[in-house]
Amino acid sequence: MTDRDRPQRRGLPFRRRSKPKLRKDDITIVDTKAARKAVVATAVGNAMEWFDFGIYSYLAVTMGKVFFPQLSGSAQLVYTFATFAIAFLVRPFGGWFFGRLGDRLGRKKILTVTLTMMAVATLCIGLIPSYASIGATASVLLLVTRLVQGFSTGGEYSGAMTFIAESTPDKKRGFLSSGLEVGTLVGYIAGSGLVTLLGYLLGPDRMLAWGWRIPFLVAAPIGLIGLYLRNHLEETPAFEAMEQAQDGRHKGMPLRMLLAAHRKALLIGVVMVFFYNVVDYMVLSYMPSHLTAVLGYGETKGLLLILIVMFIMIPIVLAMGFFSDKVGNKRVIQGGLAGLMVFSLPAFYLIGSGQNGYVFLGLMLLAVFLACFQGTMPSLLPALFFTEVRYGALAITYNLSASLFGGTTPLVMAWLIGRTGNRLVPAYFLIGTAVIGLVVATVWLTETSGRALRGSAPAVEEKREIPEILEEPEEALWWREEQARIEEQGDRPHA
Repeated sequence: MTDRDRPQRRGLPFRRRSKPKLRKDDITIVDTKAARKAVVATAVGNAMEWFDFGIYSYLAVTMGKVFFPQLSGSAQLVYTFATFAIAFLVRPFGGWFFGRLGDRLGRKKILTVTLTMMAVATLCIGLIPSYASIGATASVLLLVTRLVQGFSTGGEYSGAMTFIAESTPDKKRGFLSSGLEVGTLVGYIAGSGLVTLLGYLLGPDRMLAWGWRIPFLVAAPIGLIGLYLRNHLEETPAFEAMEQAQDGRHKGMPLRMLLAAHRKALLIGVVMVFFYNVVDYMVLSYMPSHLTAVLGYGETKGLLLILIVMFIMIPIVLAMGFFSDKVGNKRVIQGGLAGLMVFSLPAFYLIGSGQNGYVFLGLMLLAVFLACFQGTMPSLLPALFFTEVRYGALAITYNLSASLFGGTTPLVMAWLIGRTGNRLVPAYFLIGTAVIGLVVATVWLTETSGRALRGSAPAVEEKREIPEILEEPEEALWWREEQARIEEQGDRPHA
């Protein structure tokens, strides 16, 4: 990128003033090609990350037989998903560790580290001997590698959301940021497609004997591709502006101060991530095993149905991101939550019918509402926080909620169905989740679509947009009153 192509922004003085002042040179002019490059490179890296993370869930039934052969039936599946869920326990620690580094050192550097860690850990899973070879040590090694995966993922997704949100113009943030979730879907599709293809070509016996290792072993070359792309990115304009404004003195905010000053945003973020992750992991991670272990579908058939659904979801996610720029991400999210409340039970009735067409229709109903969140969350969640704490605060919020509610969803569903024998338990779970999410989104969520990120001046695509922004500095710097309240809290003596 040449000097002429770099986003033009001088550092804003991030302090209160009696009257908002906005200069022409404060406004970022985003180079469209650079923004698209950032989206593509980050999304591709994210696809690599979620390919690595997703193949475990798609191989859950096989992994249970390899690493927990002493168990049988639903107990084996529960233990397999427990190993899946336990990686989420360390995600908040990874998020806080990498998030603080990302707020101090920059977004780009940390994203290369997290991707490398994930690729190495995934490769190691493919090299672990089976339980039949080394006994319980195999299960312990699997647990260790899952913990490394969880630690790296703690800094990955929140960092990717932060990077894209800070690299795109305000009026297109929703659409461009939805490309990150396209990367997630592509990663899941690649993982699901590879597992499905191997299952078809090798058959159950060879898949159990050695075929399950192949998806994990391809993690190394895939990780190298993602690493190359991320190394060729520029740092985000918002982070560079903050560094310039603070003369490079920003050292990050202690956890105690972060929790005190940004408590409301953190709580809103936890609830947003709560319902988002429950639906996400219900549809993309749990449903393949639900179709196989609960409904008696063939493993390959169940994966194939999910694979087709995810392909169809890609344009829907992009459409939801585009639509959020026009009507607001808050309204799109409210629509998705209301849809889940109404259609979750019908969807699971269709899925439980046993007829391929009805099963597919039920899965698509859930997928459409999930797409409402996938198309909006990558732009909404980073906008909850100010630039100086965005990576760290988002990492804590996202990973704490994902650990408590997202990664445990497959385990909880398998346990509840085993205890109650009721195949509609997932539908009731989704309805309850949607009710909580709709109340919080309606009452406390502030619309941020088309507006500057908290702590930053507006980011535009063309110079002709600048005069209109300068006419209304109060609206352009809409976050200043909130910042003033946070600063006042920080100035008060603490007990």
